Amino acid sequence: MTARPAGPQCAPMLPRYHDPIVAVATAPGRGAIGIVRASGRNLDGLVRSLCGRTLVPRQATYLPFRDAAGQPIDQGLAIHFPAPHSYTGEDVLELQAHGGPVLLQLLVARCLEAMPALRPAGPGEFTERAFLNGKLDLAQAEAVADLIEASTEAAARSAGRSLSGAFSHEVGRLRDQLVELRMLVEATLDFPEEEIDFLEKADARGRLARSLAALDAVLERARSGALLREGITVVIAGQPNVGKSSLLNALAGAELAIVTPIPGTTRDKVAQTIQIHGVPVHVVDTAGIRAPEEAHDEVERIGIERTWAEIARADAVLLLRDLTRLADPAHAAADATIAQRLPEGIAASGRLLTVFNKADAAPPPADAAGLVLSARTGAGLDRLRERLLELAGWHAPPEDVFIARTRHVQALRRTREHLQRAEELAAQRDAVLDLLAEELRLAHDALGEITGRFTSEDLLGEIFGRFCIGK
Repeated sequence: MTARPAGPQCAPMLPRYHDPIVAVATAPGRGAIGIVRASGRNLDGLVRSLCGRTLVPRQATYLPFRDAAGQPIDQGLAIHFPAPHSYTGEDVLELQAHGGPVLLQLLVARCLEAMPALRPAGPGEFTERAFLNGKLDLAQAEAVADLIEASTEAAARSAGRSLSGAFSHEVGRLRDQLVELRMLVEATLDFPEEEIDFLEKADARGRLARSLAALDAVLERARSGALLREGITVVIAGQPNVGKSSLLNALAGAELAIVTPIPGTTRDKVAQTIQIHGVPVHVVDTAGIRAPEEAHDEVERIGIERTWAEIARADAVLLLRDLTRLADPAHAAADATIAQRLPEGIAASGRLLTVFNKADAAPPPADAAGLVLSARTGAGLDRLRERLLELAGWHAPPEDVFIARTRHVQALRRTREHLQRAEELAAQRDAVLDLLAEELRLAHDALGEITGRFTSEDLLGEIFGRFCIGK
């Protein structure tokens, strides 16, 4: 499944995009193999200078890589991909050498010497050129970085689906539906004398309803894809010694945080990423919360301030309570104070989960409004994991998901808002077709932002600037 690339429909390429570029394409450090990659409009001279001969296109050739005096720098595989049949759409030369950092830099320096027009590539510049030359659309280009950075198997598989064009294909289908609707509306605007009841004859409302239903399905999968890529940040908060560090260790399956009976052991955050059904969950253990005047020292006070900062940034908060101390009035009052101080948006949006710990030492009250578990024995942990996914809004199984980013989800939401307004306009007895056409145009533009059909250069710089050099 492939999507029609959208690169050529962007803004005209700046002069820097015509420069030939070169970079080490493998990760920093030592390895068995390292790759130097060059891309440009005509690399025949570079090929002859380094390889001493022309190369059969797209065929690996084992030979020495030569310096300016003709002496071997190293021996390895050279592959020449003439334009347009290459990753970037330009001529590409790849040198597969031994993976020593000094050796690879020597090869880069030799390339720069052999072809003075060459310059070192910036982050993501090879993939950016693939996009600008129509080899990939923007969603596919972003999937390249997502595939490299995937932290779970599910994320890697989903990124692979987006790279193959699955996400772009769904966006393209939606876009085609909107184009048909826009054509009908514009035709009606151009020929008002025909007295055709557009909304009835063309089934505009039915088309809009079907487009909205299809958009909702894509949006749901995109939300899940964004979760696979970015995960959810969960902060464990509560009073000192309620078992926060024990819970982090239990979820991670490792002794990451120090656990002692001494209150205030944790002075700063301890974070660990775990996987739940392929979704990355970034769990943050924090310093126990108590009034500033009760802190033992300045270090603990700073730790408590950082706890509140982490809570403010969290996607979800686990408010941990100690079952063995619920009957203590002072302890209960402190729990209530913490709950009252939590940001209003967390509870209102359903991102707050009260968890009662130490079920192995004390029974839960009959009216316990929260999840009951034991970090020590592991009882209740599976239910906690499921609840974390529910808080994150995870629904779809990984095999049905394509990787997506927050900007994709936001663009789909804007598309939905414009389609909803168009649907409201179409339902009016005396529909204003000018307004309907404008809402459809705005929805169309929002969809185009995903694949790059309507993309500013600033957005491209932000996206590709996050790539690694050489990709």
